[in-house]
Amino acid sequence: MSTNRTEAGASEERKVVLVTGASSGIGEAVAARLAAEGHHVVAGARRTDRLDALAERTAQAAARSGGSLRPVRLDVTDRADLDAFVKAARDRHGRVDVLVSNAGVMPLSRLDSLLVDEWDRMIDVNVRGLLYGIAAALPVFGAQGGGHFVTVASVGAHEVVPTSAVYSGTKHAAWAITEGLRQESDPSIRVTTVSPGVVTSELADSITDPGAAEAMRAYRAHAMEPDAIAAAVSYALAQPPGVDVNEIVVRPSRQR
Repeated sequence: MSTNRTEAGASEERKVVLVTGASSGIGEAVAARLAAEGHHVVAGARRTDRLDALAERTAQAAARSGGSLRPVRLDVTDRADLDAFVKAARDRHGRVDVLVSNAGVMPLSRLDSLLVDEWDRMIDVNVRGLLYGIAAALPVFGAQGGGHFVTVASVGAHEVVPTSAVYSGTKHAAWAITEGLRQESDPSIRVTTVSPGVVTSELADSITDPGAAEAMRAYRAHAMEPDAIAAAVSYALAQPPGVDVNEIVVRPSRQR
């Protein structure tokens, strides 16, 4: 957003934005950027100490723009948690304009490693967490006559490499669910999928399979910063009514 907007214009553009997985990486960058642009951000994650630190770091920039960032503990694998997350934001602000479903995990491994608990975790966070967010926000968007879903998927939704079978499967599911949501939704509800390439984040720290961890170290050599994805989310949100940015794929220039 332009910093020289009139106060009336700023008020019209200001949105109530919910961001999941906001304690690090892409979610942290999205929450910080949108608060600094004047939006009222509700930042959700399990690590409340990280959220509190984020709120403190962004307080001055948010105040200058008229925005805000409120930290809220959230576990996206708990449907009641997501219901409460959305309801509390609506009760506080009177509406919810955007849900950025960013929370995700990426413990890559070969299938023959049989790390089934890690497969389950990816399904719970990357797929069920997305669905629970849709279930919580869709009735609110319908009742208020509009809203915007943003799903952070991955280029892994469109390609599979050794060690990525389950992760890519969950991200393809996220892409497909979001595309189905777009097709089924009333035109007043906008739907965007953002698919990042390799990004500097903590996602790779969860990889326990030694071969997958070594491959990821080489893969991350040219990773882009999370704010590149935050800029893409900001772009999608800033489009005028009637314009729906359906999908954005963002890769480092060196990633093929």
